[in-house]
Amino acid sequence: MTTALDPAAPDLMSAAAIADPHGYFAALRELTPVYWDARYRSWLITSHRHVAEALRDPRFSCDRIEPYIRKKLSGPDTDPLVRQAFEVLSGWMVFKEEPDHTRLRRLCNQAFTPQSIAKLRARAEQLCHELIAAVPARGEFDLIATVAAPLPSIIIAEMLGVPVADRHDFEQWTAKVSPLVSTGLDDPSRYGSVAAGMAGLVNYFRGLFQRYTEQPEDNLICALLRARAADDTFSEAELMATCTLLLFGGHETTANFIANGVLALLRHPDQLAAVREDRVEMKQALEEFMRYDGPGKTVVRVAREDFEFAGQSMRAGQRVFLILSLANRDPLAFDEPERLRLDRGPQRHVGFGFGQHFCLGAPLARLEAGIAIPLIVKRWPALALAPGPLQWLPFLGTRGLRELRLRTHPLTH
Repeated sequence: MTTALDPAAPDLMSAAAIADPHGYFAALRELTPVYWDARYRSWLITSHRHVAEALRDPRFSCDRIEPYIRKKLSGPDTDPLVRQAFEVLSGWMVFKEEPDHTRLRRLCNQAFTPQSIAKLRARAEQLCHELIAAVPARGEFDLIATVAAPLPSIIIAEMLGVPVADRHDFEQWTAKVSPLVSTGLDDPSRYGSVAAGMAGLVNYFRGLFQRYTEQPEDNLICALLRARAADDTFSEAELMATCTLLLFGGHETTANFIANGVLALLRHPDQLAAVREDRVEMKQALEEFMRYDGPGKTVVRVAREDFEFAGQSMRAGQRVFLILSLANRDPLAFDEPERLRLDRGPQRHVGFGFGQHFCLGAPLARLEAGIAIPLIVKRWPALALAPGPLQWLPFLGTRGLRELRLRTHPLTH
C-alpha cells in the first residue's frame, strides 16, 4: 500500500512551508504520518513515533551520497571539482554506516564528551560577553551576524586549530556548501558554487595539515593527524572529510539554535520573563528550545531494501525525509506542542537525532546556546524584533534565518 499526496498538495519547499513548516504540514501529519510525495518522489515521515522508529531502524540508510556519485557523477564529463566536493561529503561520518561510522566517530568522541566541553565554558562565556559588548547599546542589529554566528564559529575554529583570523574565509566556503547539504534535494544548478566552496575548504585544510605535521600544537586537527599516522585504516580522504564536517557542523547549526531560541522567547513574553528572572533551569529550557523550533528540520535516509513501514510499502533506493520539526510538534507525543514551555518535563524530542547517529556536537551546542541565550535577553531589557518580515533560509534540512534583526530600545513615534 502507498499513501500518495495529490500533485496539487502542499509543497515542501514553498514559501509558506519554509516560513511555518509546523502549521503548514500539521494537517498532513494528522491525515497520515507516512506518505509518498509524488512531487519530490520521496517518502515523508512526520509523526514523532515513526520518526523515532526510523532513526533507529537499520533498514533506513544514511548513505545518500555514494549512490548519487555512482548514478550521476561517474561519467567522463563530470567536473572534477564537483566530483571532489561529493567525494568529500561522502566521507562525512553522518553519511556513513557501520562499521565506518563508529570508527570515525570514535576518533572525535573525546573532544566532545561533556567533560571536555565543560572545559570550554570559561572561554565561551568570555567570548559571548565580548561579542555582546560590541553591539551598540541603542539601535538595531542583526543577532546572527553579531553574536549567534561568531560565537560557535570562533569556538570550533579554536578547538580545531583553525586561525580565527581566517574565519570569514571558511564561513564563505561553508556557506557555498550549505545549500546542498541542507536541502536534501537534487539541484545541479548549485553544483558550481558547492564545488568552489569545497575546493576552498580542501585547499585550506591541506595547508593546515602540512603546517601542523611540521609544527604540532595542542588542537583537534593535530590529534587527528596523530591518529592518521598511527592507524592505516584512517585514510587521508577520511581525515579531510572529518575536518570539513567538524568545521561545517560546528558553527552553522548552533548559530540557528541560538537565534531560533531568542526568537521563540521574544514571541513568548511569559517565558522571556522567566529566563530574565532566573526562574527556569537552563538545561531543561535548552531541550524545549530544540523541540519547539530547533535548527534541524529534516534528515534524509534511503531505503536499503523493500519492506513495510507503518503500513506503507517502501522500495529499495527510495528516498525518505524524516521531518524532525513536525515530529517535535506532534500532539500525540507532547502536551500543548505549539506552546513554548521552558518548564516542560523530561523531553523526547528528536532534534539531536536518536540512536547511533545522535548528534556528536550536542554537548557543545548546549553549552554555547545555554550561555548565549540568557546573556542576550538579559543584556537589553527592551529587546524586541525590528519591524519587517523574517526571511527563513529556503532549505529543507535546516531551520534558520538569513538574519534576525532586533532593536534594543522601544520604538518612538
